[in-house]
Amino acid sequence: MKKSKLFIQGSMVLAIILVVNLLSEVAYFRIDFTEDKRYTLGQATRSILEDLDDVITVKAYFTEDLPAQLGYIKDELRDQFIEYENRSNGNFVFEFINPNTSDELKQEAMQNGITPVSINVVEDDQRQQIQAFMGILIQADGQKEAIPLVQPGSGLEYEITTSIKKITLKNKPKIGLITSNNGVTMGAIPQLFQQLAVMYEMVSFNLSDSSEITPNYSCMIWISPNDTIPSADFDKVNKYLDKGGNLFLAYSNISGNLQTAEIFSKPDIGLKDWLQSKGISMGNQVVIDASCASVTVQQKQGFYTMNSQIEFPYFPQIRKFEKHPITVGLESMMLPFSSPLDFIGSDTTLAINAVLQTSEMSGTQNTPNYMNVQKKWIEQDFTAPNQTLALSMEHMGANNGSMVVVSNGQFINNGEGQQAQQLNMDNINFASNAIDWLSDDTGLVGLRTKGITSRPLESIDDGTKSLVKYGNVFSPILLICIYGFIRRSSVQRKRQKWVQGDYS
Repeated sequence: MKKSKLFIQGSMVLAIILVVNLLSEVAYFRIDFTEDKRYTLGQATRSILEDLDDVITVKAYFTEDLPAQLGYIKDELRDQFIEYENRSNGNFVFEFINPNTSDELKQEAMQNGITPVSINVVEDDQRQQIQAFMGILIQADGQKEAIPLVQPGSGLEYEITTSIKKITLKNKPKIGLITSNNGVTMGAIPQLFQQLAVMYEMVSFNLSDSSEITPNYSCMIWISPNDTIPSADFDKVNKYLDKGGNLFLAYSNISGNLQTAEIFSKPDIGLKDWLQSKGISMGNQVVIDASCASVTVQQKQGFYTMNSQIEFPYFPQIRKFEKHPITVGLESMMLPFSSPLDFIGSDTTLAINAVLQTSEMSGTQNTPNYMNVQKKWIEQDFTAPNQTLALSMEHMGANNGSMVVVSNGQFINNGEGQQAQQLNMDNINFASNAIDWLSDDTGLVGLRTKGITSRPLESIDDGTKSLVKYGNVFSPILLICIYGFIRRSSVQRKRQKWVQGDYS
């Protein structure tokens, strides 16, 4: 009886496994436990796929037998393609190609914009370097878009979906960069321009040379004007907003000079009064925050001069973000020499949100002032918490215009020529998200930072680091011991029953 019972139970388990495997071939599904749902297609992606009129053909050029630290990318990509295929009603077709099998396929991949990268591998106890392909070609109706390299940790869904949108988009929405009055030019924002150019047509717009801003601009961008703005220019912006237009404004009322250690208020160019007319107050103070970036200073140690990293509260670092579509997925932003914003209007029809705020340990200092790099900051220096550095306004005017104001004009300004510098990607992502949200066209704002995380250990105290470190080491061992103890207790109870003649 025992043998027959064991045989029946074993057969049932095998039958269940077989049925589950057969069902998995036709009913593909995954359960996503990640914080940002990185393995679940976003609403924007699903909408784009469901509305496809053309068949999207995807060729993934991937070298076989990649090292373990890269091999998982292909599996994740295949799973994601299956999700795209299931959502597209048959309009998404993909295949994987190994270009290393022939020179013809290598040539085909490179002609399609997929270039190989050099990867170190160990074979037969010898370190070798191979040329590996890890790129994607997306095609539709004679148009093509290449992702030359799929990098670990990249926002893959955003890249794939925007590529699909780009090749199926008939006319790109137009965005204007206001360049009058010595404002920032296109050449000073290459990182922001590169992100926005994927989905938008970016053009320079001189307010003084134009009679009006036409409604065919999805959004206007105004960054760091530094000359007096004529009232006629403000009238043009007001009319554009009244017609339902959208404006992204990045401007600070104060400026800091690290060479002279001065902080001072900028000359009045009219923006402060214009913002006041919209119900926004921009202060003449500089915001300081204990949660901040560091600067390198030279300190003398005896006969030597050492470079040291010193925390600099004039460079607020935002790590805790308000819940808003613009801030989805952001990890860390740095806004040097920012002034505080406040809403002072009484119009209850407006929807106003503080988008960026400093930490609980923050405050303000009056200007003009001098920065003391060697200052030992104490808790009493930070007496004004949660300073607003960016806010959004909706339902402006009869046609529901919108505006995002950031009290810093340098956080997305790369500079030009020899002064150009690479900026923190989350600074660029924030501005791109804000412009996407204002333009309200692509719906991809939530995908740009999906799956991309940057959580430096420097922001975690030593006690938490030790807890995580030793918890990872000892928790599996502890769980095994607990299971063993429970299992042993169960067996002992059964044996005791058997000794007493109880075989139930």
